[in-house]
Amino acid sequence: MDLSTSTVLVTGANRGFGRALAAELIGRGATVHAAARNPDQVDLPGARPLALDITDPNSVAAAARATGDVTVLVNNAASPPGADLLTGDLNDIRREMDTHYLGTLSVTRAFVPQITANGGGAILNILSGLSWVSFPQFGAYCAAKSAEWSLTNALRLQLADQGIRVSALHVGYMDTDMIREVDAPKSDPTDIARIAVDGIAAGAYEIVADDASRQAQAALAGGVSVLYPQLP
Repeated sequence: MDLSTSTVLVTGANRGFGRALAAELIGRGATVHAAARNPDQVDLPGARPLALDITDPNSVAAAARATGDVTVLVNNAASPPGADLLTGDLNDIRREMDTHYLGTLSVTRAFVPQITANGGGAILNILSGLSWVSFPQFGAYCAAKSAEWSLTNALRLQLADQGIRVSALHVGYMDTDMIREVDAPKSDPTDIARIAVDGIAAGAYEIVADDASRQAQAALAGGVSVLYPQLP
């Protein structure tokens, strides 16, 4: 698709990967609504700040009313991983599911009529290699991302007849504030943003952006013994 003629809404666009995505899209000529809980934090030249808390139905509805021209939706807003499924606070676990699964669904439901009315377009959900493999220390995040992957698969089937292509980006650690305390190799978010936007333009269903995610995807076919070789 021609992104230079597209109007894109990016959630969580005030910092980190969301900001990198918005910058990449603007650089390709797209009109970008940069959504954030506090739109005053959006400092990207050329972006149109938009107030949006994806966990608040009233905020989601207000954002849909405030636009009208969206043809591409990027569901990027996220909460930091960290809740253990057995020992973590249930409110923290609910927050992860409310953000990554229910928040993504809420925004999608609000903007699909707009994208359809504008002739169709695309939706990109920012997932993770952890959609496919789980680590106990990030158990709630992994569960939420797995649910979001399932949501993505269902939506791409439901929305194909409406001219809306639904894609998913799978990526491992990126060098952003959200995981600054994680000691592991990290991708440059600017590089991943370029890969993601290339994928939208090409109409790719699954955009697998790094080696960690490619390895996780390949391991799915091997079953539990390949995904979790540490098990007895």
